[in-house]
Amino acid sequence: MKFIDEVSFLVKAGDGGAGCVSFYRAKGVPLGGPDGGDGGNGGSVIFYADESVSTLLDLRFTRKLEAKNGQPGMGAECNGRAGESLRVRVPVGTLLWNAETGEAIADLDSAGKEVKVAQGGRGGLGNMNFATSTRQAPRFAQPGTPGEALTVRLELRLIADVGIIGFPNVGKSTLISRISAAKPKIADYPFTTLVPNLGVVRVGEGHSFVVADIPGLIPGASDGAGLGFQFLRHVSRVRLFVHVLAFDWTEGRDPVKDYEVIRAELGKFDAELLEKPEIIVLNKSELTESGPLFEKLQAFGKKKRLPVRSISAVTGQGLKELVYAVGHKLQELGAPKMQGAEKDLESVRPATAAEKPEKKAKTVKKPAKKKVAAKKAKKRR
Repeated sequence: MKFIDEVSFLVKAGDGGAGCVSFYRAKGVPLGGPDGGDGGNGGSVIFYADESVSTLLDLRFTRKLEAKNGQPGMGAECNGRAGESLRVRVPVGTLLWNAETGEAIADLDSAGKEVKVAQGGRGGLGNMNFATSTRQAPRFAQPGTPGEALTVRLELRLIADVGIIGFPNVGKSTLISRISAAKPKIADYPFTTLVPNLGVVRVGEGHSFVVADIPGLIPGASDGAGLGFQFLRHVSRVRLFVHVLAFDWTEGRDPVKDYEVIRAELGKFDAELLEKPEIIVLNKSELTESGPLFEKLQAFGKKKRLPVRSISAVTGQGLKELVYAVGHKLQELGAPKMQGAEKDLESVRPATAAEKPEKKAKTVKKPAKKKVAAKKAKKRR
């Protein structure tokens, strides 16, 4: 499985460099003053969301990420070089958690969003900073402060407008392959799909939405049965559910009971998922058993005030109408609201010109007129 959606590892920011203890030495200067430079600041660890990455596979075997340390100060008032910050790219939709405390750090739910996870240490001051009129030869300097270190847990939650849910082998993968360019694995046995699949569905000219096929939902999924809750987290961001049901002649399951079972598992995982709007879809309408079942589902949907549609993912019957119904429902819901955890840290960015403090212009003191006149009088004499 190349789809990795959860990893954890240690991140360590760079330590600050130590300040230097040094004194100026030159011929003819027996008492040179202190000239020890400051140490450089340590590099920070920054995570940023990148659209070119789709999984956390690159970080799967990572145990520790460490930024560069700051260089120590040197003599002749030379400051140490600052350590280079470490920038780590992750997929859009990644949540960062402090694995030690369980607190949320940030939700990188948009491309380009970044967060400083570990702050680099501060460089120490050299002894040239401690010279005063009464202490002209300080023989001490500040050590650099250590950089922050913590264990982080990265959790990827796919960002999609529509989530296709339902029991295994009801035709979810076939449906997403027919309405989008996604190419999931399709076979006539349960648990064919082992990873979520994303597809872009175009509705008319200039309108589209992202749909996700969520695998592994069976009774007890919220407790770890089947694929367990490994992929249940990916339904938390969707705006609309397409709940696919189908007649199963091998087990003789009732689609209405299947619907209630899946809803119960969603509620156990997160009660807020039950508040999301949904469309009930009866697949495999080409089967003769689907006619009475569709009437039963229509009565059930009327009671629950839910739209019910009949399709055939194999023959294409009702797919166009379903796509336009989903697009219309998304337009009613309006623009997506950014969901997530969560306590964002301040994004790392340079200050703009408007935010930088204005530097006061240096004023040059002009000599008093009486002193200038006295100097001119001396020259004349």
